[in-house]
Amino acid sequence: MADDAIERTTDQEHATDRTTDQAPDWTSDQAPDGAAEHATGGTTDDEQAPDQALARELPTEPGRIAIGIDVGGSGIKAAAVDVKLGRLVSDRIRVLTPEPSTPAAVIDQIAKLVHRVERAIGRTDVPIGVDFPAVILDGRTMSAANVDPGWVGYPAAEHLERALGRRVALINDADAAGIAEMRFGAGARHQGVVLILTLGTGVGSALFVDGVLVPNTELGHMEIRGRDAERRSAAAARIRRGLSWKAWTNDLDEHLQAIDRILWPDLVIIGGGVSKNADKFIPRLEVRPPVVPAVLRNEAGIVGAAMWAMEHAASAAIRPEDAARAEAEAATEAAGTVEHGA
Repeated sequence: MADDAIERTTDQEHATDRTTDQAPDWTSDQAPDGAAEHATGGTTDDEQAPDQALARELPTEPGRIAIGIDVGGSGIKAAAVDVKLGRLVSDRIRVLTPEPSTPAAVIDQIAKLVHRVERAIGRTDVPIGVDFPAVILDGRTMSAANVDPGWVGYPAAEHLERALGRRVALINDADAAGIAEMRFGAGARHQGVVLILTLGTGVGSALFVDGVLVPNTELGHMEIRGRDAERRSAAAARIRRGLSWKAWTNDLDEHLQAIDRILWPDLVIIGGGVSKNADKFIPRLEVRPPVVPAVLRNEAGIVGAAMWAMEHAASAAIRPEDAARAEAEAATEAAGTVEHGA
C-alpha cells in the first residue's frame, strides 16, 4: 500500500506534464527491452521463419564468431557475433520471455535459440555467452530482477551447459552491454570512471574504472524515496505510468543525481532501446557528469555476451589441471634427463 501511495503521489506531481501527443510509442528499438519489438530490419520474431534466411557471410578467421544470448524480463534475443568487429553476423532473433520465467522454461527457450542460430551459420562449435538480469557469482544467479524468483541461488551455468552440451559463459546483462559499449561504442577509449545504465523493463548498470569492469553493481535497485529506483527511472516506468518525456526525465535525473553523489563518474552512457530517443530526454538532464546515448542500443547485450564467451573460451583453452599436468610431466622429463646425464 505504501508503494502504491508513493507512486500515486509522484504521478499526481507530473500530471500537468502528460499530454496525449506524447503517448509512448512502441516501435522496435524504442520499447523497453524490446517489449513490442516486431520483425523489421535485422530482427525476426517468427519461430517458424526459415533459419537459412538468417545467415550472413561469416569470417573464416578462427576465434571470430561466438553466439550471444541476451535475456531480459520481457524478451530473449540471440545472434551470432563477429567479436573482432562487434557486429552481428546473423539476424537477431527475438522471442518472448516465458511466463512464468522459471529456470526450466527460460533455459529451454535459450537452447532453442542457440540451435536456430547454429543452423543459420552452419556451425555448432562456436562459444556461447548468456547474459541474465541477475547478480552472477560462480555461475549462479544470486538475484532475480524482473524474472521468476526461482532463479535466486540457481546454478544457471551448470544447467545451461547440461542443456546445450558444452561450456556456457554467464554474465550479468548490464555488464555484458557495458563490455560491448566500452569496446565498440560510446565508451571506447574513455578512461576514468564510466557508468553505463541500460534502461528497459528495469535499470541495469555497468561500472568501469580505467576500462576494467566492476561487476554486479545493480544500481537500479538502490533505494530512492523508499523503493527501488528503477520503479521510476526504467524506460518501462514511463510507459506504465503514462508520463511525458519531460516528467520521466525528472525521475531519471533524480536517480542519476543519487548515483553521482556516491560514485562521481566521469561519463554516463544511457543504453537500451530508449537511447534511440536520446534527444527527447538527455538534453533535459541536469546531473553533473556528461551523459551520452549508447551506440549499440539493443544489440549491446548480445555483442557483450558473445565477447564474454570468446574471452572465456580463450582462457579455458588451457585448463589449470592441464597446465599442472604439463608442468609435472616437464619436471619428470627434466629429472630423467639429469639422471641419464649423470
